[in-house]
Amino acid sequence: MIFILAFFLAFFSMEFVAWSAHKFLMHGPLWNIHRDHHQPTGKTFQKNDWFFLIFAIPSWQCIMLGFIFGSIFSIGFGFGIALYGICYFLFHEVLVHRRFNWFDNVKNRYFDAVKRAHRVHHEKREKEDGRCFGLLFVPKQYWAK
Repeated sequence: MIFILAFFLAFFSMEFVAWSAHKFLMHGPLWNIHRDHHQPTGKTFQKNDWFFLIFAIPSWQCIMLGFIFGSIFSIGFGFGIALYGICYFLFHEVLVHRRFNWFDNVKNRYFDAVKRAHRVHHEKREKEDGRCFGLLFVPKQYWAK
């Protein structure tokens, strides 16, 4: 039960963490790393891709330390972060930005709302005046067709 609680706590909290990191770090002091995501260079990999470490390292540490010290909560929390990272990759890189052509014909109201909200975010090429910094929790206005 503790594992499941920690798992879901981490997974759902990560949307707020990702939103905050995106708004206040990536569109703030770390804009030089994030810029190539808004101003594509045509390269396969972007400097922006390094941000996966922001989430991968704490996930790995929670899982590793949980096993070392026998903390079921820490293990569950680490796997919750990891699942969020997998979902983020699938939604952001595969579904929205189509960096991989894995789900080209997916038709789903929720997925369409995610894409619409993210397009609004990318209307701005600079770091200022951004909107829609989250990914998985989509504001109601983007659900309408």
